[in-house]
Amino acid sequence: MMRKKKGTDHAALNAAETVFNAAGKVLNAEVALQSETSSANMYDQASAQQYDRRSFLIDGLKFLAVPLCLAALPGCVNQYPQQSSGQRQDERLVATSPAVAAMCAPLDLDLIGIPVTSFELPKRYQGLPTVGAPMNPDMEKLSTMRPCCAISPSTLIDDLRPKYAAAGVASIFVDLGSVEGLYDSCDYLGKRFARSAQAEKLRADYETQIKDYLSRVEKFESPKVLVLMGVPGTYIVATEKSYAGSLVALAGGKNIYPGEEKPFVTANTEDMLKRDPDIILRTAHALPEQVMADFAKEFATNDIWKHFRAVQSDRVFDLPYELFGMSATFDWPDALEYLLEPLYGQTEQNSEENKESFAS
Repeated sequence: MMRKKKGTDHAALNAAETVFNAAGKVLNAEVALQSETSSANMYDQASAQQYDRRSFLIDGLKFLAVPLCLAALPGCVNQYPQQSSGQRQDERLVATSPAVAAMCAPLDLDLIGIPVTSFELPKRYQGLPTVGAPMNPDMEKLSTMRPCCAISPSTLIDDLRPKYAAAGVASIFVDLGSVEGLYDSCDYLGKRFARSAQAEKLRADYETQIKDYLSRVEKFESPKVLVLMGVPGTYIVATEKSYAGSLVALAGGKNIYPGEEKPFVTANTEDMLKRDPDIILRTAHALPEQVMADFAKEFATNDIWKHFRAVQSDRVFDLPYELFGMSATFDWPDALEYLLEPLYGQTEQNSEENKESFAS
């Protein structure tokens, strides 16, 4: 009986070693792919999670038989034995923010979970199980769904990465802080999940649209712009590293806080006044109606604002929350069109006339 048990343990070790070797190939492939896309400010936690789980299983061999070891293996390990861009993988993906879900739809990615949100999600994902709010996903629910990967915005990486690790959920963090980041993320996911054709089409459409837009605004002088991001009760300055700030830069505006490494910074109004913006743009992080009411009260009651040249010349504009939120979406062309009037005095009508003249 004892000899038979030893034979069984030996077989268990051999079987587990085979699985671990396969997981090692995945780990190496993921690390290589991550290094290729590091400039896109994206992080693929799948490789780290696979390493942690392999370590756990190796230690657990002292106590667990083969069936239990295999049952404990996460989906990502055996679903990606080779990193291939030519074969569609059997993914089980969860999008934890509405912007991520909107990005997944044109890539033809199937999801098994979506965030709780007031935004309308793509029709193909409506009715799927929800996994909680974007900033606080339900980790217990996520782990029971056994996703291959949870996909989240990179702005939440510091908060969510340790939570995903503790829950044993592999994750990918994508850069939605700018339009370019959006398409870099699409390129990455296209390669990661065999959707390169879809990603290439998105990239080609983007390059055509942005080339047309830039040709229309290059004749204008670039104004100096102060971008304010409001939250209930206060506001901060949005730099070029924020989505709203990146759109202004893409449209040709000069942020009066250039060269900042963070998307948002705090600044006092005296410093803002010294920088003398031509235009002030106001947008909201959340609760737009309340935030815009707060902005109106602040500008009406705080005496310093009347000394701003932008206020004196009536060049203060409130941006629509749907277009100028926290994360890049495929509505960015509408956002750039919207900026033509506050930045350059271009109405929708003469913007269309410019389009026709450039096309002819």
